[in-house]
Amino acid sequence: MSAVPNDEARSRFLQRMRAKVCLVTGGGSGIGRATAVKMAEEGAAAVLIAGRRLAEIEAAAAACERFGAEALAVRTDVTREEEVARLVATALARYGRLDAVFNNAGFQEKRAPLETQTSAVYDAVFDTNVRAVFLCLRHQLPVMFAQAAGRIVVNASVSGVRNPNPGFSLYSASKAAVISLVRSAAMEAAPRGVSINAIAPGRVVTDMMLSAGVGDMATVGAGLPLRRVGQAEEVAEAVVWLLSNASSYVVGHVLAADGGFLAS
Repeated sequence: MSAVPNDEARSRFLQRMRAKVCLVTGGGSGIGRATAVKMAEEGAAAVLIAGRRLAEIEAAAAACERFGAEALAVRTDVTREEEVARLVATALARYGRLDAVFNNAGFQEKRAPLETQTSAVYDAVFDTNVRAVFLCLRHQLPVMFAQAAGRIVVNASVSGVRNPNPGFSLYSASKAAVISLVRSAAMEAAPRGVSINAIAPGRVVTDMMLSAGVGDMATVGAGLPLRRVGQAEEVAEAVVWLLSNASSYVVGHVLAADGGFLAS
C-alpha cells in the first residue's frame, strides 16, 4: 500500500479546523502567525489574531484571508485584564462561540546573568508569560464551559523543563510556571468538556529568539539530534494537531516540538 495519502484522506487532514472559531494571542509574528495561517488553511471559519502591534496582526489577518477564512485583527495587550476581557467579548459578539485557542504571547529577556536582571525585566517576563495566560484562561474558560466544548493550547517552552542555555533564568522559571498552570487547569477543565494542553518549542527561528541573544543558529542547530533548528511552521503543525479532534484523548500534556532536545 502506498504511504502517500489519497485525495480524500488529505482533504480530511487539511480540514482539522473546519468551521471552527479560532483565536491566537501574539499572532502577529513567529509561531503565532504561522499557527493562525495554518488554522485558516485547515478550514477555520474565523481566526481572531490578537497582539500589540496593529500592523503585524493586520498583515497576519490578510494572510489568513487568502485561505478563505474570516480574519479579525484585535489590538490587545494580554497583560491587561480589561483588554483580554474585551478580546473574548469581541469573539462572542461577532461569532457566538470560541472553539480553538492558542495562547501564544510571550516575552524573553535578553541573555544576561541573573544578578544583573532588574525587577522591571522580571515583571515583563512574568506578566507576559504567566499572568497573561492566567487572564486568558480566566476569560476563555467560562465561554467554553457554557458550550461544554473547546480546546486550548498554551505556548510553553523546553526551557520550562530543562534550560538549554544559561542567562535566561527568568524565562525558564516563567515557562515552568506555565507548564504547572496548564496541568492544573487541564484537570479542572477536562470533566467539563474542555481540553487544555501545552506546546513546548525548542530552538525555533523567531524574532523573539533572535533578539534575545541565544547564539548563532547554525551552531545551536548542530547540537540538536536533528542537526538543525526548527521553523515556526513546524510548531504550528503540532499546535493545530493539539487543537483538533485528532488529539481527543490528550489532556494536560506538554508536547515538545524541539528537534530531539529533551530526548538527548
